[in-house]
Amino acid sequence: MDDSRIIELYWKRDENAIKETSIKYGGLCAHIARNILSSYEDCEECVNDTYFTLWNVIPNERPNKFSAFLSRITRNLALKKYEYLSAAKRNPGAVTSLEELSDCVSGTASVESEMENRYIESALNKFLWLQGEEKRNIFIRRYWYFDSIEALSKSTGFSQSKVKSILFEMRRKLRKLLETEGIEV
Repeated sequence: MDDSRIIELYWKRDENAIKETSIKYGGLCAHIARNILSSYEDCEECVNDTYFTLWNVIPNERPNKFSAFLSRITRNLALKKYEYLSAAKRNPGAVTSLEELSDCVSGTASVESEMENRYIESALNKFLWLQGEEKRNIFIRRYWYFDSIEALSKSTGFSQSKVKSILFEMRRKLRKLLETEGIEV
C-alpha cells in the first residue's frame, strides 16, 4: 500500500493504518530501535510506541515523507528509552556514534531559538548534499540510524578502516563548514 493511502487510513481513524504501517515499515522501525536499544523487548516496545504516537499525531499533521516522519518518531522514542535505561546500562554503539559527532555539534544551550536550529539544519543539509551519495549514506546511516562501523563496512564493501576514515574526514569538513557559517561548535 502506498504512503498516501496509509496516511488516509490514519485520518479516517481506521485501525488498519497500524497494520499497514507495520507491514510496510515495521522492519525499518525495528532496525532503528535495535541500533539504539540493546534489548529485543525494548525495541519491540519502542516500535509499538511509534505506532501509538502516529495514531495520535497524524490527524493533526499530514507528513510529506511518511517514512522519514516515521523514522524520526522511532528514533526519538528509542533515544528517550535509551536515556531512561542508560542509568543502569549503556549501548556502546549508540554512545560511540554520538560521541563521534560531539566535536561538530555541541548541543549546548547556545542554540536555543527555533531560527538558530533551522539555520543549523540548513547548514547540515547543505553539507550532506555537497557529499557524494555514498559518503552521504554512510554518514546518515552512522549518525541517524546508529549503524555500526562493521555493518557499514559490510554494506558498502569498504574496509572498516576506510569507513572510519570517511567518517573522520566528513566530521572534519562538517566542523569547518559550521565554523565558516558562524555556528558555534
